[in-house]
Amino acid sequence: MPYMPPFVAPLRFTDPAAALAQVRHIYDTAIQHLRTSMQRFVAGEDLPGRVRACYPFVRVHTHTNTRHATPVTAGLSYGFVAGPGRYETTLTRPDLFARYYEQQFRLLLANHPVELEVGTSTQPIPIHFSFGENDHIEGTMNAARRTLMREVFDLPDLAAMDDGIANGTHRTAPGEAEPLALFTGARVDYSLQRLRHYTGTLPFWYQNFVLFTNYQFYIDEFVRLGHEAMADEHSEYIAFIEPGNVITRRRGLPAEAAGDFTELLHGLQGTPPGRLPQMPAYHLVRADRSGISMVNIGVGPANAKTITDHIAVLRPHAWMMLGHCAGLRNTQQLGDYVLAHAYVREDHVLDEELPLWVPIPALSEIQLALEEAVATVTGCQGPELKALMRTGTVASTDNRNWELLPDNEPQRRFSQSRAVALDMESATIAANGFRFRVPYGTLLCVSDKPLHGEIKLPGMANHFYRERVEQHLRIGMKAVELLRGQNASRLHSRKLRSFAEVAFQ
Repeated sequence: MPYMPPFVAPLRFTDPAAALAQVRHIYDTAIQHLRTSMQRFVAGEDLPGRVRACYPFVRVHTHTNTRHATPVTAGLSYGFVAGPGRYETTLTRPDLFARYYEQQFRLLLANHPVELEVGTSTQPIPIHFSFGENDHIEGTMNAARRTLMREVFDLPDLAAMDDGIANGTHRTAPGEAEPLALFTGARVDYSLQRLRHYTGTLPFWYQNFVLFTNYQFYIDEFVRLGHEAMADEHSEYIAFIEPGNVITRRRGLPAEAAGDFTELLHGLQGTPPGRLPQMPAYHLVRADRSGISMVNIGVGPANAKTITDHIAVLRPHAWMMLGHCAGLRNTQQLGDYVLAHAYVREDHVLDEELPLWVPIPALSEIQLALEEAVATVTGCQGPELKALMRTGTVASTDNRNWELLPDNEPQRRFSQSRAVALDMESATIAANGFRFRVPYGTLLCVSDKPLHGEIKLPGMANHFYRERVEQHLRIGMKAVELLRGQNASRLHSRKLRSFAEVAFQ
């Protein structure tokens, strides 16, 4: 018999806050059971059986296609189930996702005359996902004890955390419930662990708007602007977070202004890492989570896919790529901007999850925000703006030295596609945004023109960086400001959702 905490039978709720409280109760009880058992195991104690605790779940039953029309739900592309049936999902980390879960519960109850059922699922919580943010207790065990772990505890089961729901390939077995969310609790936990590893900051710090870049120069400027904001008592941001969870609080910040972040801001004391993680993340935090997170993904589509695979579980309102590209047209100048309205995907990292025949549409809300931000920051309008920023197709490749391939085959394909710029990350970020229903956009800056003899040389590069990096970053941050001023629900477009979509945003 498994050694488990008491089973919690499903209870019915019509109050979203009460349903969330029950999720917290089940989850916290399960995690405490696992942590206590693990401590006893590390101490050498023989436990009374196989240790197990399961995720909480939320479920709805509907019997009609009819939805209630209310001001709360009008115009939303999410918050409702596809038709009559039973729908459910496992949940995790209610401390991190409290606002999100309560909003999804509220929309379900507003759209459907049903009750929410919350109880203990049959999906085990892997022991690794129960550790606290700074726990490394498994490292104190010898090799034999670590090997015995799999006999005593549940380890991560990859079959329970694939992306079939998001990819549209999931098929519900007879008698099973239809999915209510894109990600199961185990899939979310897996990504939260990966985010800590790859970016060096806690998932709790991530904001609802994310900027990606492929150059450290942008990060250096973001750090400068972040510390500048922290010196301003009137800044809209309350904290700036760097790898190692190093916290700089806004000057004169009152405790009551920190919102969800109060405990971390006054309890966590981070330490700068001895070396930066693979894709370091930095966060300009707002109390309402609508600040800016920025990640240096480095060069290449593999990193771009990896980081967006994991940030997607946080359900941000938008992510955007700010980086350098090769200009493919003779009329372009170094320092010109390219606003992507289409993508040629020669990066290949998503070929198995998102076939090449799937188009990746431009999203008007993001496009308009980026264009307005360029105009505002540069002061250019009309023909002057058109000369500085070109809207067109961006091609992304997985071959950094594509120029050296024989017979100019890539050049011919790029010409046939009408591409105006080439990089290695943008199409991946946009395609994964489409795949995971996260609004996306791309604004690149021309740093070389290899087809026209203007390749990157140290002197040219240094001049380019001095001239453009600060302006480009300010444009991205201005675009976030414009998007933040809109109703967030407008960003989650129907263009991102399939015929029979899950209810959770």
